[in-house]
Amino acid sequence: QVQLVESGGGLVQAGGSLRLSCTASRHIFGSYVMGWFRQAPGKEREFVGGVGPDGGRTLYADSVKGRFTISRDNAQDTVYLLMNSLKPEDTAVYYCALRWSIIILRTPEQYGSWGQGTQVTVSS
Repeated sequence: QVQLVESGGGLVQAGGSLRLSCTASRHIFGSYVMGWFRQAPGKEREFVGGVGPDGGRTLYADSVKGRFTISRDNAQDTVYLLMNSLKPEDTAVYYCALRWSIIILRTPEQYGSWGQGTQVTVSS
């Protein structure tokens, strides 16, 4: 089982930016999707976005489209989430997750490996 570790969370003012990283504990062989999810207190975990195996395809939630960008560096086994124009409603714990498939899906249950999460807090 591969371990995923997120980093880069923190406190930022509304309108600011953060870049999250998610790195695997070992090199991963094969084709897989990487997804980013978030969970705010009292809410269900929701899909933020995902990236296909070669980084060429991405899918975003409507709430972050145009503000967030996902990219990946397969040589470094790392995926990134660049978050611009942050809003207070983006405050949540952000998780990365791996899906052994070439198809990006939005449901958390379709992802098998998860990081521990990193807190993002956006102040107004």
